[in-house]
Amino acid sequence: MDILLGFLVCLAAYLLGSVSFAVLGARLFRLADPRTYGSGNPGATNVLRSGNKKAAMFTLTGDVLKGVFAVLVVRALGFSEPVVGLVGLAAFIGHVYPVFLKFQGGKGVATAGGVLLALAPFVGLASLATWLLVVFVSRYSSLAAVMAGLSAPLWGLLFCGLHSDTAIAFLLGATLIARHQNNIQRLLAGTESRVGKKPQ
Repeated sequence: MDILLGFLVCLAAYLLGSVSFAVLGARLFRLADPRTYGSGNPGATNVLRSGNKKAAMFTLTGDVLKGVFAVLVVRALGFSEPVVGLVGLAAFIGHVYPVFLKFQGGKGVATAGGVLLALAPFVGLASLATWLLVVFVSRYSSLAAVMAGLSAPLWGLLFCGLHSDTAIAFLLGATLIARHQNNIQRLLAGTESRVGKKPQ
């Protein structure tokens, strides 16, 4: 029964994560589908390329809250911390590989941040600070995401030790880096677009 309940809450979290606030925001603000311009990524950074900051903020907020909500609700229901971590991971996977968008989702930065902030606040805040510092200095959202992904498990070890939360931070970080392989290649080639600018 416990295994079945764990599976069901993970499934619910995955479906929640599959809800694309980028696509919803495009419809709400009467914009083009974010999958049809820029990087084609249904995420806040690409929505910002439309020039509509409200739509980008709507997307960012929704994507973060998906991760936060999934973790906090399941924790409030009394599930063990390993299950809570898996639920957060499921919400993240739903965003990256959403069933509602034929498994073609966003890069997962905002949702991963929401999961970490709810799961292990110090790890989440430290990862967020890493992202903010890198994006402020470089103006590259992708580079900031990669550095946050690299640092997340290190922050996990520092603040949580060898804990299930650290394992989740590692999985989130590794997936973020894998999802940014094309961005890494463009960074190395010097063709990656900066925050708020259209891709070259």
